Amino acid sequence: MTDSTIFDKIINKEIPADVVYEDEHTLAFKDINPQAPFHVLVIPKQRIATINDVNEHNSHLIGNLYVVAAKLAKEHGFADDGYRVVMNCNEDGGQTVYHIHLHLLAGKPMGWPPYQDRKKELI
Repeated sequence: MTDSTIFDKIINKEIPADVVYEDEHTLAFKDINPQAPFHVLVIPKQRIATINDVNEHNSHLIGNLYVVAAKLAKEHGFADDGYRVVMNCNEDGGQTVYHIHLHLLAGKPMGWPPYQDRKKELI
């Protein structure tokens, strides 16, 4: 992992991003290709390439991504209505940046499978 990713450059302030949250371990910023009215990426500041690289030494960073996602959902007023968090892994899983990241999507009803126009019926 010697080559910088676009996320490393955002963390290092080498390229701009619309940051919505930052703490010691985590950064969240608006996705440049939003798939929902509210779509942010929540990333650890320490690069972990894929879900396959999560281990007992860095798993706390992944848990913090979900803490931040829930905090943002509350702050932006969609926690009660609902939201989606997604993490892709490797090429077939849709991962394009090899720095683990959580997609936080909200502001509209979400279908299932994800690319449907309507929500799944409650059972």
